[in-house]
Amino acid sequence: MLSVLRVHLPSDIPIVGCELTPYVLLRRPDKTVTTEDVPESAPLDGHFLRYKWYRIQSDKKVAICSVHPSEQATLQCLGCVKAKIPVAKSYHCSTKCFSDAWQHHRVLHERAASAVNENGGEEDELFGRFNSAGSGVINASLPASQSNPSLSNGAAPVYPAAVAQRSGGETWFEVGRSKTYTPTADDIGHVLKLECFVVDVETKLAVGLSNTVLTSRVIPAPSPCPRRLIPVSGVDVMGHLDSDGHISTTGTFTVLSYNILSDAYATSESYSYCPSWALSWPYRRQNLLREIVQSDHFEEFFGPELDKHGYQALFKRKTAEVFNGNINTIDGCATFFRRDRFSHVKKYEVEFNKAAQSLTDALVPSVQKKTALSRLVKDNVALIVVLEAKFINQVIDNPGKRQLVCVANTHVNVHQDLKDVKLWQVVLQNPVPSYAFLSCTQFPFSVHTLLKGLEKIAASANIPMLVCGDFNAIPGSAPHALLAMGKVDPMHPDLVVDPLGILRPLSKLAHQLPLVSAYSSFARMGVGLGLEQHRRRMDPSTNEPLFTNCTRDFIGTLDYIFYSADSLTVESLLELLDEDSLRKDTALPSPEWSSDHIALLAEFRCMPRTRR
Repeated sequence: MLSVLRVHLPSDIPIVGCELTPYVLLRRPDKTVTTEDVPESAPLDGHFLRYKWYRIQSDKKVAICSVHPSEQATLQCLGCVKAKIPVAKSYHCSTKCFSDAWQHHRVLHERAASAVNENGGEEDELFGRFNSAGSGVINASLPASQSNPSLSNGAAPVYPAAVAQRSGGETWFEVGRSKTYTPTADDIGHVLKLECFVVDVETKLAVGLSNTVLTSRVIPAPSPCPRRLIPVSGVDVMGHLDSDGHISTTGTFTVLSYNILSDAYATSESYSYCPSWALSWPYRRQNLLREIVQSDHFEEFFGPELDKHGYQALFKRKTAEVFNGNINTIDGCATFFRRDRFSHVKKYEVEFNKAAQSLTDALVPSVQKKTALSRLVKDNVALIVVLEAKFINQVIDNPGKRQLVCVANTHVNVHQDLKDVKLWQVVLQNPVPSYAFLSCTQFPFSVHTLLKGLEKIAASANIPMLVCGDFNAIPGSAPHALLAMGKVDPMHPDLVVDPLGILRPLSKLAHQLPLVSAYSSFARMGVGLGLEQHRRRMDPSTNEPLFTNCTRDFIGTLDYIFYSADSLTVESLLELLDEDSLRKDTALPSPEWSSDHIALLAEFRCMPRTRR
């Protein structure tokens, strides 16, 4: 007979909006063991599985800490209450919790005060005594039994009218009958219970004992503070305004670049400081809907979800699996574009492994090929997409010509000791045959590595270039110098290690693309333009952000958006984060931010250009 051997949940801390899918191990009548479901529509030997989800209401009401959502709150900030800030953000689990969080918590007060000023100038009434004291006012204690019964769900009813079961001081309300359940705001602060049992098809009665799983209390999904777009328009690459104080341009669009951290690498072993529930894919994918890495997640989640919002997606898998042999754990690069703003013209899939194989065949003696391939083959890829803009009727300097944009996206994931391989992937290639464009619609059959391929596309098509991604190269490194300056100093220390001779001759370490880092626009802005706060988050020696990657063991800039400065100009940039705000959770990823990298976003404007 069908029987249930084991039932468990991937995380015992449920989060609002994150689907709970239990792992169920079954024994079939033939004694084989399986994890495949047996629904009522497809019974097995006259039996099927039934699931019931319950919300458990204790007679004691519980408030949840806004900083540590798995902890019960004992303190409440009255400043938040008076300012009508969402009540869930006002609770803290201890005085230390409130004190440690005050630097960030006070931002809620400041924003609320700013909103009040805009709507009637009531700041003094609401915030005067809190600001003068230098901190929020705290309740002495907030016993769970005395907390507001509606605190978890605002004015909405907390519980359904029908009562399923009652036991002692608890009442169980049935909330679902499918295998999966997605917690709602009504569940916040309450324990969930899952029952899984075998049912006889004919009698519809349970057979044997039910398997029961209890969760911790449901917590609200932590929401990251919104990051604003900061205008930087009116400045060209030299930092000068034109005669009208603006740049004469023809159309705008935004570009987001984000290494969202592949699910295969989001482990507690790598990020022990991050709660396990915040590393789970059902939780992280809600925070990372705009971006994509992993192929199964691309097909099952990101592709369909972003399609609903009008985006078309293009994806390139890495060329090898991530250790565990499951094809669905291959990560890679994806590019999404708005269908109403762009149309797809051409896609190139760049596989660095193929370039490595060709290079060793051409340059490396047979006896050294195995060693050479071991050093060069790293399974990295790049995705190059040519799009046609729909929001620009014609190109100013050539009426009737289509406005094309070339976007390159890559992840150069190479060990820091292999600096020669990293630089080679960014620039060098086997010789690529020359080719000609016909009406700017035919593109090279194959592009082996990034910059040389882009250089050929740019020379033949004369179109704007965007080069985005995680290059795993800090400012000042040889790959960064090559991208930002167009060449590498022959005396650069990164060139010392080159056992295979793949960087020689050094004259190859150059390109002709007029690339500029988008975020350097912050550094080029003059004083007195309201950008000092953002300039402080830039490294003045490199004109790059202080960091785009922040873990417990490393902080620095690895991600960039480069653009061709002769055809595009930066209108605005997504504000950078400050390290202090991230260190309250030790590092990234965290419950608030679901990757170890931060997103970069730039708004560009096409401008008239002369052909190179």
